[in-house]
Amino acid sequence: MTHHVIRRAADVTFAAPPQLPYRSTGFTRRTVVGEEDGSVHTGFGVCELTPDGAIGAHVHSYEESFHLLAGTVILDTPEGSYLLEEGDYGLLPTGVPHAWRGAGDTAARWADMLAPVPRARYGHDTRAVPALPDRESFREPVRIDVRDPRTRSFGHFEAAQMDPGKQSQDLLAVSASMRTALLVYSGITVKMMVDADLGAVASTMFMVQYAADGVAGAHDHPFEETYLIVEGTVDAAFDGERYRLGVGDAAWAGAGCVHSFTNAGTGPVRWLETQAPQPPSRHSYRFARDWDHLRDALGAEEGEKKP
Repeated sequence: MTHHVIRRAADVTFAAPPQLPYRSTGFTRRTVVGEEDGSVHTGFGVCELTPDGAIGAHVHSYEESFHLLAGTVILDTPEGSYLLEEGDYGLLPTGVPHAWRGAGDTAARWADMLAPVPRARYGHDTRAVPALPDRESFREPVRIDVRDPRTRSFGHFEAAQMDPGKQSQDLLAVSASMRTALLVYSGITVKMMVDADLGAVASTMFMVQYAADGVAGAHDHPFEETYLIVEGTVDAAFDGERYRLGVGDAAWAGAGCVHSFTNAGTGPVRWLETQAPQPPSRHSYRFARDWDHLRDALGAEEGEKKP
């Protein structure tokens, strides 16, 4: 039996996660989906950190990817400290020590994807570690340079990247690759962010946009998906139940959950999407219409055989 989860923006609650072992101030998180929802591979949420807040150094036994939705925040890692701004995204591989610090004049907000799902019975698979060295690089955080080939774990997204007419080499922030290429089909555009090209092994994170006529027919996957709406409205169906999702709403579909989407507005609808585990090289989409076609074709063949 498959299932899904819907989280409405109107019901959002941010709370400090007191069960985690690291010290933190000014940090809260909105849980979208986790172990308590039946998820196996996905822990997805939205984090918020005040300008004077901090999250102490820690490690996870899962992979963490993130996307800055608003504000600025400082991320400390063994390689240095980075000033992240709205639109930035990145990957923290399993076992990499890291800490967060507030910055700017307003609270920073980012979506995080934790894969596989943190388990409560194992301390949420998180351990506090000694503070990172107080090197000069940590005192002076730097902006990420997405064009620098040495930037291996970070990237930057802007809405203009969803425009097929703005994909020329001189307009691209990063030289073209499969991760930076724009996939366009059936009124739908997809921009990859965190995937194997960035070093992820357990999940993916990307941006999806539907034009006014954008439609994806009923299908399912052998993995879990999460959707956080950031612009517009979409009519969605999950295992036959229909919902209209708007900005701030979120949904999760378990493996095998049949789902479909139709743009419900006159302008574009855009959402941040994750998948876990990473899709297989083949048969990652199972569209109902294709198997309905086979059923009808087999039925026709059977009818021809009858006298």
